[in-house]
Amino acid sequence: MTYQIINAIVVQSDAELSAGQAHGMATGMLCANEQAQSAQWLTELFQHATPLTDEDRATLMHLFEDTRSLLVSDDFEFDLLLPSDDALLSEQVEALTYWCQGFLLGVGFTHAASDLSREAGEILKDIVEFTKLDTEAEGEEDESDFMEITEYMRSAVLLLRSELNNKGER
Repeated sequence: MTYQIINAIVVQSDAELSAGQAHGMATGMLCANEQAQSAQWLTELFQHATPLTDEDRATLMHLFEDTRSLLVSDDFEFDLLLPSDDALLSEQVEALTYWCQGFLLGVGFTHAASDLSREAGEILKDIVEFTKLDTEAEGEEDESDFMEITEYMRSAVLLLRSELNNKGER
């Protein structure tokens, strides 16, 4: 599923968010509770928005379930839903900041910060800092930084998912 398709759905519904925020929230909810349901996510996303068409609802539910599958896969295939590489770097960075905001919201629905290990707390602090990235990015150095941050986020998400879903097993 592409960023553009999901973004068109959330924009036309007047949800006042982006595809990055929506996917970040889904990912955060699933990291904090792998039993989270797409209906809960859609309710949070669209509580003050125009109702979705059945087709758009199905597309978003498919995204949620794909995200769930990728998070539990042993193949490290999970990726953040961001604009493609041919989009302007500034658009990609802006989408990343929104993705991080959505992720923090999603985790926050389920977990209190006091429940986290020190390492998980540090990761969440990093993600908070990523919400403040300068979106006026351009050039090879900024592109390299962006790639490093997205790779860090992929690993961080999987580590957080593992920790938050194994709390009772320690």
